[in-house]
Amino acid sequence: MTVTRNSDTFHGLPVFTLPEPSEEPLPAAGDVAWRLDCYAAGEIPFPELWESFTERVPSTQVRALVIGPWWDDGYDELRPVLELIVAEAERFPALRALFLADVTGEECEISWLQLTDVTPVLTAFPLLEELGVRGGDSQGLGEESLSLRPVRHDALRVLRFESGGLPGQVVRAIGACELPALEHLELWLGVSHYGGDATVADLAPLLAQGHFPALRHLGLQDSELQDEIAAAVASAPLVAQLESLSLSMGTLTDTGGEALLHGQPLTHLKRLDLHHHFLSDSMADRIRAALGSAGTEVDLSGHQTPHSWGDQEWRYVAVSE
Repeated sequence: MTVTRNSDTFHGLPVFTLPEPSEEPLPAAGDVAWRLDCYAAGEIPFPELWESFTERVPSTQVRALVIGPWWDDGYDELRPVLELIVAEAERFPALRALFLADVTGEECEISWLQLTDVTPVLTAFPLLEELGVRGGDSQGLGEESLSLRPVRHDALRVLRFESGGLPGQVVRAIGACELPALEHLELWLGVSHYGGDATVADLAPLLAQGHFPALRHLGLQDSELQDEIAAAVASAPLVAQLESLSLSMGTLTDTGGEALLHGQPLTHLKRLDLHHHFLSDSMADRIRAALGSAGTEVDLSGHQTPHSWGDQEWRYVAVSE
């Protein structure tokens, strides 16, 4: 499975794709999240699209920016696009949210998106409150690979990495970052076949109490290690401060469900998201009874059935390729 829809909203704003210059008028600069898409703009190179955007929209008022397909002929790496945005960061003093690669599977498979080091975004925009990143080229090397370096950022509240295979290096870097304002952390970990080589040990710093003091939502999702992650979360000190937890989109089975039931109490959570799972009906009922009676909203939708080949069973995550 893959991502099938572009975002309708971002950072609390409706997403508006910049049209070709002949299609005016445009909304007020601060009323929408501006989406830049080289195909929607007439199949032009991204530098031309960027120039058109900055000429037609008052950059000082832009609050949110969404980068869609940035190539006009064949898949290109994100690095030159990111370098252009970062170089002109001073023109966007009001920018509070950036989403890199709002791209569907029809436009480019998530594992084919050629990303880069996204650390410069955080250093160039010290007031940024939300950063979303989608993709992670499983064949990427050097500057064409998704990566992150440990930084301190005092304003970031929301951080999302959506990937069919999130590199362990990125997970470890997040754990080494200082993000005192971070409230929402969402990681699609993916599978090893597409570069998702993060281990449960790599998650340990994220799960330590006090590391992200403001964190209220944690998503460790879309993983082929979902049972092991559930076991780690069941005893993680961080969980006590959360309001919502997502272990969705992965290969969660009764083994992981049992770990959640026998670990620390989760009844303080407002919401537990386990959608797309491989739990038995009886285990789903036990989780629902244990948490639902305490007022926790539990999402157990999307029950999956393993594929079978002979005497082998194969469980799959929601988003991989």
